[in-house]
Amino acid sequence: MPLLEVNRAFNSYGAVPVISDVTLNAERGELVCLLGPSGCGKTTLLRLIAGLETLDSGTISFDGANLHSVAPHSRGFGLMFQDLALFPHMNVYGNVGFGLRMQGLSSGAVRRRVDEMLELVDLVNYGDRKVHELSGGERQRVALARSLAPAPKLLMLDEPLASLDRVLREALQIQVRAILKEVGVTSIYVTHDKDEAFAIADTIVFMKRGSVVQAGPPETLFRAPATELVARSLGIRNIIAGTIVGASEDVEIATSVGTLTVGGPAPAEMSVGDEVLVLIDERQLFVEPIHDDPSADVIVLNGVVRERKFRGGEAEIHVTVGNDELVSIVSSADPRSDVKAGQDVCIVIPPKAITLLPTA
Repeated sequence: MPLLEVNRAFNSYGAVPVISDVTLNAERGELVCLLGPSGCGKTTLLRLIAGLETLDSGTISFDGANLHSVAPHSRGFGLMFQDLALFPHMNVYGNVGFGLRMQGLSSGAVRRRVDEMLELVDLVNYGDRKVHELSGGERQRVALARSLAPAPKLLMLDEPLASLDRVLREALQIQVRAILKEVGVTSIYVTHDKDEAFAIADTIVFMKRGSVVQAGPPETLFRAPATELVARSLGIRNIIAGTIVGASEDVEIATSVGTLTVGGPAPAEMSVGDEVLVLIDERQLFVEPIHDDPSADVIVLNGVVRERKFRGGEAEIHVTVGNDELVSIVSSADPRSDVKAGQDVCIVIPPKAITLLPTA
């Protein structure tokens, strides 16, 4: 049985639904990321789980017990918000130990637990420092230590790294995941940044307009997104509209870049005449010199390089093909990355690089 179970949750502000028929689970020790655009209901769902908002209908259970009549302070959950809410008049020790003192622990027990938490977040010997003396990243780690100190049964984090610059945010993503895994606390993490979700989550729950669109491990969502919105939100750029024109032994799809042939029968829900979306993995699509003897195992399209962008260890190559554009990302060390704008090239697409989605 999952540790946390949200079953058909509904919540509205007046006549406006904010959370609509949301069902999700979290296993013991699992890191679940709520991902989606601003205003999709992520924070409201977090507040419902915490007991700070009230369900209109549905249930939220923890460890088999319905939380409906359980007050927020009695749930034993921890919260870490974007603004951190550190007490400026207290030093690091005071901030981390605040929740422990509220639990009535002895001064010795508080000291031992604070020291343990500061070691966990790599802030040993920072106890006497004031909040204003800390960097942004150090404040984030103090806030995390304070949230973990009372040993919450469930930890909820609402975009805790959003205010940091990109380099620091990416470094802390790795640290936060490692710390949460070391502690073993089940966590619900809210973000609108797909890279952050990929770095932190065991499971991603993608939300839109208060509903769950798709949920699963990061790799599953990236390789098989359920909708165009999920695909684009996860950074997939080669998304082309097409129509199935043949579906005997192979599937033939007419698109703006030409006719694409994908081996095997069409998915059960698709047939000739259906409009589909063609997703092509930019890291499995390659740019090569024009040649006349393509392999029978790949799709080959002719195009013209529009631009090449250097991305450190990678090259991003934009190629005009037919009436559209495809993007290829390859290692900068790969000879196939050595192309120039205006150059005639072949686009080589292995069939495994293609995913078909029905249009909404």
